[in-house]
Amino acid sequence: QVQLVESGGGLVQAGGSLRLSCAASGRAFSPSFMGWFRQAPGKEREFAAAIGWGSGRTYVADAVKGRFTISRDNARNMVSLQMNSLKPEDTAVYFCGVHSGGSIYNSNSYAAWGQGTQVTVSS
Repeated sequence: QVQLVESGGGLVQAGGSLRLSCAASGRAFSPSFMGWFRQAPGKEREFAAAIGWGSGRTYVADAVKGRFTISRDNARNMVSLQMNSLKPEDTAVYFCGVHSGGSIYNSNSYAAWGQGTQVTVSS
């Protein structure tokens, strides 16, 4: 089984930046994609970004395009999310997930999740 641990969340003012990290561990770690999803109060878990583990190809949601950058470090089994120009609507718990099949934009396509890290953006 894969274990995921997110870190880097916090409270930031609008226009500020945060960098989230996700560390994976387990017997075997070779996903097709790693993804970041976010869940705001009262809302469903929403796709933010994903990256092909082998290819490095990145995918980002329209809502965060130009502001968020996803990256990976295969040697360290880590994936990061650099978030710039943060807006109050970015406030959510951010989760790192391991893709297991299906659309990378669908949260049901991920087999394992971290515990989540809170990002709060104030006006």
